[in-house]
Amino acid sequence: MARKFKTSDFNYDLPQSSIAQFPAEPRDHCRLMVLDKKSGNLNHVKFFEILKFLQEGDLLVFNDTKVFPARLYGTDKKSLKPIEILLLSKIEDGLWTSLVKPGKRMRLGSKFVIGNQQNQIHGVVEQVNDSGSRIIRIDDDSLIYKLGELPLPPYIKKSVGTSDNYQTVYAKHEGSVAAPTAGLHFTQNLLEQIKLKKIETLFVTLHVGWDSFRPVKDENLENHQMHSEYWELSDEAAIKIKNAKNEGRRVISVGTTALRLLENVADISGGYENIKGGTGWADIFITPGYEFQIADGLITNFHLPKSTLLMLTSALSSTEIILDSYKVAVTNNYKFYSFGDAMLII
Repeated sequence: MARKFKTSDFNYDLPQSSIAQFPAEPRDHCRLMVLDKKSGNLNHVKFFEILKFLQEGDLLVFNDTKVFPARLYGTDKKSLKPIEILLLSKIEDGLWTSLVKPGKRMRLGSKFVIGNQQNQIHGVVEQVNDSGSRIIRIDDDSLIYKLGELPLPPYIKKSVGTSDNYQTVYAKHEGSVAAPTAGLHFTQNLLEQIKLKKIETLFVTLHVGWDSFRPVKDENLENHQMHSEYWELSDEAAIKIKNAKNEGRRVISVGTTALRLLENVADISGGYENIKGGTGWADIFITPGYEFQIADGLITNFHLPKSTLLMLTSALSSTEIILDSYKVAVTNNYKFYSFGDAMLII
């Protein structure tokens, strides 16, 4: 009988000093822990040495989403006190699902203004959701790119220099509130070396939502509701995936976001044999016991305790093996989270 996991099964102790505040420089010189997902055996190398563990014919799947300046600072028109808005997803022009701080100032009907005398966005709260998020209407979407800031994760306490530090070198399609952080370790030079080794690559798009940083609060995993994230898969990408699986070649996802897209598409298609290009919304919640249909391996960072991403990572190997590897990482001073070091699980 399959074990029934609880949220607390994915907790672990992490010193504050282990949380990376700055990206590695160069990007591909962070540390890489290579984990055999079945035996738990570990190798410790630098990220640019990842080619030693990849094979000719492997298919690497990258998420080419781009973070947009989703954090806005403004003023509540009634109290004239400051507010902060994080745009989560666009419903239609001028209408957004968002998080707001402080919530008590942003009740139903509350009006606000963002910006300065030269550039201003005016808005109103149209709906308060049960989750605590808001649906807001604003009068000028175009000014978001002038007035907004990249929404760095809450555990990053300092500036990271240029905004490019929080974008992958292949970022293309704007729509994420968080970077697909496993991809931050790749440089153009490393991508060229991957091609030279005849490792196949493809790019998919999944716009990352705030769930990436949201711990699961209910002890019963069945009660956790994933937020939907928009995805796009081209016909060409679907063919590459099917060919790799049919030929017995490994499909390795660069990040949990690309992996969720792959498995969501396989799930709704009735197996990888039937997948084709398209768009949709992914809310798949992968926990141990899940049978992967496409992904054979994963490149990922070290994730928050009790997070859905740690649960997904554990599903690809085992909870015991992953948590043991995390203990080794803490002991050996690996850095965790968005700007931290990486794992290759194969």
